[in-house]
Amino acid sequence: MPSGLAALLDDIAGITKLAAASLDDVAGAAGKAGTKAVGVVVDDAAVTPGYAMGFTPDRELPIVWKIAVGSFRNKLLFLLPGALLLSAFAPWAVTPILMLGGAYLCFEATEKIIEAFSPHEAGEELEELALSSKDLEAQKVAGAIRTDLILSGEIMAIALADVADRPLAIQAGSLALVGVLLTIAVYGVVGLIVKMDDIGLHLAQRRTRLVRGLGRGLVKAMPVTMEALTVIGTAAMLWVGGGIIVHGLEHFGLDTVPHLVEGASHWAAGVPGVGVVTGWMAMAAGSAVVGFIIGGVIVAAVHLIPRKKAH
Repeated sequence: MPSGLAALLDDIAGITKLAAASLDDVAGAAGKAGTKAVGVVVDDAAVTPGYAMGFTPDRELPIVWKIAVGSFRNKLLFLLPGALLLSAFAPWAVTPILMLGGAYLCFEATEKIIEAFSPHEAGEELEELALSSKDLEAQKVAGAIRTDLILSGEIMAIALADVADRPLAIQAGSLALVGVLLTIAVYGVVGLIVKMDDIGLHLAQRRTRLVRGLGRGLVKAMPVTMEALTVIGTAAMLWVGGGIIVHGLEHFGLDTVPHLVEGASHWAAGVPGVGVVTGWMAMAAGSAVVGFIIGGVIVAAVHLIPRKKAH
């Protein structure tokens, strides 16, 4: 009997060690995969606050929560099973899908840039004014969840590409962990951003002069912060989307554009003392240029060609 108990305890210890090793593998793979998706995460965190702005303060966090729930649903119910099916039955399709998603990001960013320098039409603004606050909130949340689906798809595909050689269970655990942790991080930051002015107003009513000054500074910084996030989000879309396409071209043996971008990065990396920073900036800028060119072609195809047919 004691020997049987000892054998059972040995088995339990072995299973525990195996489970711990598997968890270590999942955590390690998730960490490595998550760092590759950091550009898309920056994009997501920069783009989302705009969907929660313009509403009364009591609705801002509920809107962020609705978008976060939609993001969890996108990642865990739709994208995770799809990614595992791709890994099992069509691993060759991961890079083309990544490139399609990258092209969409380039299109979105280029369209935003063109709109920023074009005369604004009042039609969309009047349409929004005609909606009730409840309908407008539902519209904004739905739009944010659609955008999140694209960005989350990029995150999951980038993560999948990095763990594609691991067992299916490790892939599933890693992708789920990446999806959950990045969603919590992104929407935690988004919630903090959209409530920054309210936090500032609260601090500005305190008795301590330093705290009041900090509160007023937060309130004044909010418009600048939102403008900066718009610019950062657009730049990140170009950089991430263009970078994905550059890597995809290299994957398929189309080396001309990747060599140009890498050559510019290597040249910029030769700056003494700051070579790592300048090299990365050159790589990001080169990817953004590629993204802008591709985005411009898609914008022309989407907007100009149908207009010519109509004429």
